[in-house]
Amino acid sequence: MKTVLLTVVALLLAPAALRADDVDIDFDPGVDFAQYKTFAWRGGNIHTNYPGLDNTLVQKRIREAITARLVAKGLRETDEKPDLGVRFRLGAQNRKDVELVPAGWYGRRTRRVVRHYTHGTMVIDLNDASKRELVWRATCTNTANDPSKLESKINDDVRKAFDRYPPKKK
Repeated sequence: MKTVLLTVVALLLAPAALRADDVDIDFDPGVDFAQYKTFAWRGGNIHTNYPGLDNTLVQKRIREAITARLVAKGLRETDEKPDLGVRFRLGAQNRKDVELVPAGWYGRRTRRVVRHYTHGTMVIDLNDASKRELVWRATCTNTANDPSKLESKINDDVRKAFDRYPPKKK
């Protein structure tokens, strides 16, 4: 009976684990990304109550990760008339899922299973500096049992996002 209960709990929690890491890309299909050769930073914000994420060290790591990926893609950082403006936002929020699972003999009762986790979202924007328009956006979402583990996923998220830059025309 215990095995059946554990199997049911595992099946109920599996969808949350499968959607844990996700990177979505959106871009303007009418833009020729080959024209962009330089970039400049236009800001970066972190919004969370967790002090392990909301600090200048994490901000610096995010900037360095994004800068490294842009340079690897052939862009150069500059302060004078950049082609692209780069900005990021990171937010994290504590959440909980409550599931009711069958319990007792023949599943006649139910038992509450509560799962606490932290949901983090990072958005990376590339704006055409001359038009001041958004041309490319990556939205990275993660969940972790411990908020400090979200920081370790930043480099992976940035890598996954910039693996799809420049975007391929549809």
